Amino acid sequence: MQFLSDWLGTAQGWLFETAVQPLIFQFGLGDITEEAFEGTEWLLIGLCELALLFVVLRPLEALIPVHRFTDPRARWNDFLYTVLQRVGLFPVLVFFTLDPLMDSFNAWLRMREVRPFDLETLFPGIGPLASFALYLLVLDFVDYWYHRASHHFNWWWGLHGLHHSQMNMNLWSDDRNHLLDDLLRDAVMALVAVAIGVPPAQYVLLVSLSRMVQSLQHANVRIHFGRIGERLLVSPRFHRLHHAIGIGHESRGKGTLGGCNFGVLFPYWDMLFGTANFSPEFARTGIRDQLPQTAPDGAAIPGRDYGRGFWRQQWLGLRRMIANFGKEPN
Repeated sequence: MQFLSDWLGTAQGWLFETAVQPLIFQFGLGDITEEAFEGTEWLLIGLCELALLFVVLRPLEALIPVHRFTDPRARWNDFLYTVLQRVGLFPVLVFFTLDPLMDSFNAWLRMREVRPFDLETLFPGIGPLASFALYLLVLDFVDYWYHRASHHFNWWWGLHGLHHSQMNMNLWSDDRNHLLDDLLRDAVMALVAVAIGVPPAQYVLLVSLSRMVQSLQHANVRIHFGRIGERLLVSPRFHRLHHAIGIGHESRGKGTLGGCNFGVLFPYWDMLFGTANFSPEFARTGIRDQLPQTAPDGAAIPGRDYGRGFWRQQWLGLRRMIANFGKEPN
């Protein structure tokens, strides 16, 4: 862990001095130099992640795909989400919104001499790798319930449905989310990390590891981890059932919200709380209301439009959320 932190710090310094700092002074933004240095860490991690995805997962999708792409544009749109999420627009939004809020919250705690709870104090003598694994487990537990809640409340599903509307799921689909949904999740996870005492350097690595595993889960690859492995780590097959039409986001195929396989990294929580589905199939992905319907008089009814381009998808997500406010959760 110390080696990774040292390497990341060295690379961060080089990237900041070489590219970020000159741009800051070029645009007269010298007053945010310190904040920009912190943001460079996320930029560096995002660039490394993109490189790994291209080198590892993209060839696998070509070698062992689950399905043939029927809409190449949809994959390109998901790629745009990934770029915006990891090295583009979204880090900027976080930089100007979430980061200042978290800094203010930490300053508020310090002024009142309130020390956040440190999870490591419960395990004296715990090593760095063990503490990293402990933090990962706790954050994944929170993520499970956050994810499950987004499938329970109608207004929230209005946003989260965008993520499930990809019928050509691929390695970039993990980042196909509504910006508001992403901001809510990042705020919750950051608050939990502060509450349990996750060191900032470890938090960056925790987020990066989680994102890389989730990219694998969404990849169009015919991969599973076997009878035992499927119960240790969420596999592409296990997660694909979560995206399956009529299965993953519906309660027993009845069209009401619910579903299965909400685990983000580990399937333990699904097994513990009765939401696991280990069916050995690579199901078709999407949402039932996207499919054309037949009216009682035999007329064809087109499926629901979730949008094809980025801005259209964001706008329709807001409309679904607003339309679903006040409705009872399923």
